Amino acid sequence: MSLTDKAIEQIRELIRTGALPAGSKLPPEQELAVQLGLSRNLAREAVKALAVARVLEVRRGDGTYVTSLQPSVLLEGLGGAVELLQSDSAALLDLMEVRRLLEPVATALAATRISDDQLAEVKQHLDAMRDARDDVERLNAHDAAFHRAVVSATGNETLLTLLEGISGRTLGARIWRGLVDDQAAERTLADHEAIFQALSARDAVLSQAAALMHVNHTEQGLREHLRNTALRHGTPPATGAHA
Repeated sequence: MSLTDKAIEQIRELIRTGALPAGSKLPPEQELAVQLGLSRNLAREAVKALAVARVLEVRRGDGTYVTSLQPSVLLEGLGGAVELLQSDSAALLDLMEVRRLLEPVATALAATRISDDQLAEVKQHLDAMRDARDDVERLNAHDAAFHRAVVSATGNETLLTLLEGISGRTLGARIWRGLVDDQAAERTLADHEAIFQALSARDAVLSQAAALMHVNHTEQGLREHLRNTALRHGTPPATGAHA
C-alpha cells in the first residue's frame, strides 16, 4: 500500500467510525495533516482522491465536507466507469449477465411494493413509448425511464443506482437495433406491456418472468449487433455471458 493509499484509508476510518459523519466539515489541511501524522502533500492527495470517489466534496472558499454518503452519490461514477468498457464486447455481455441476474428480481420486488402513483408513472412511460414507436431515440429514452420507475418502486436506492449504471451502457446498442430492425419497437412495446400488466396484478412471479424475458430479448439483440459488427471488421465475435 502506497503512502497516499494509507492516508486515504486513515480518512476513511475517521468516516467509518463516525469521527467525520456525513455532511461534516474536515479540519483545515494543515490541522488534518497533523491529526493524521501526515505531510500536507499526502493529506492533500488523499482528499483529492476521496473527492473523485465522491466521499468528500471540496467547496471552493468554504472547505472540504463529507458527502451525504448515499448510494446515489457514492455509486455515481459507476455509469461512467461502465462507459469506458464500450469497446470491450465481452465486458458488455458480462454486464448484460449482471443485469439479467438483478433486474428480474428487482421487478419482482417492485410488484410487492409499488404504489398506485408509482404504477401510474410506469404506465405514463409505457404510453409515451407507444407514441414514440417511430422515433427510436425517444422510444429508448422512455424505455430507460420506464425501468427507472419500476426499480424506484422497490425503495432500494442502491439497487436503482447499480441497475441504472449497468443498463445505461446498452442504450446505444438498443438504438442501433431499432434503426436496423423495424420489428424491434413492437417487440420492446410487447415486453414492457407484459411487465406493466404483471406489476398491475402485483404478481411477483409473473413480473420476474416478464422482466427476464425482456432482458433476454435485449441480450439477443445486443449479441446480434456485436456479431454483425465483428463480421464487418473481420474479428471473432465475443462470447461473453451465456444466454
